Parts: sequence; C-alpha cells; structure tokens
Amino acid sequence: MSLPILVVFVAIGIALTVAAVHFTGGSKSASISDDEHARQIFFADFPDERPGNVDLTLDRHSAFMPLKGGRTGIVQSLGDGFFTRIVSSADIATVRVREPAIVSIRFRDFTWTGGNFAFADRDTATRIYAALSPEKA
Repeated sequence: MSLPILVVFVAIGIALTVAAVHFTGGSKSASISDDEHARQIFFADFPDERPGNVDLTLDRHSAFMPLKGGRTGIVQSLGDGFFTRIVSSADIATVRVREPAIVSIRFRDFTWTGGNFAFADRDTATRIYAALSPEKA
C-alpha cells in the first residue's frame, strides 16, 4: 500500500473515532446539580469527612466546602467525571479575588495547578479566599 493511501486511511480513522466519542457523549462535561450532589461526590472519596455548607461556582463545575481543622474540600468536574481534594492554606501558592466574584487559585501541587473560579457574589468569593489564604498558614 502506498504511503499517501495509508495516510488517508489513518486520517479518516482518527476523524471517525473522534466523531464517535463526541456523539456518544464522551465530550460532555459533568456538572454538579446542587449542594447535596456535591456532598455525595465528596463523601464517596472521603467518607469520614462531614462538609459544612457548599459553595458552587456559577458554571456548576466546582464546589468548595469547609471542613474541620481549617481545611477545604473541593469537588471539580473533569471531563464526564469528578475529582475531589482536601486542601489547607499550606497547599496554596497564591490566591486572590478578582472582580466581580472570581477567585484565582494556584496550588503548590503540580498535579493540579489551580484555576479561576467564578461565584455568584463577592461575599462567597471573599469567604473562599479567606479559607484558602496562605497568610493564615
């Protein structure tokens, strides 16, 4: 088989695979439906923890929950699933609040560098900032 024909077959195969994954829901991003859903996701990974109130981001892709000992539980969507973390202010490299109600976080952990999290109001963003601020570590 000639090289140009092989390249065409490979390109078509890749395109069909990507299309199949997309149309079967593989490119769908998971979201957190409500506070109780966030608690259930978190509880599945950390059954001994009892999170308090839940602060969902506007896009419903992340949830922040205060825990005992000044720690914070985080649930974040990743593709069609979720990952959970428990962090303390010592795990935070930088955190700041931007307008209107966005918390920008950079973690010390190289496996999750952080991100920008938009909340419904400035009070919620300020509360998340205060919980994660490295100054209190």
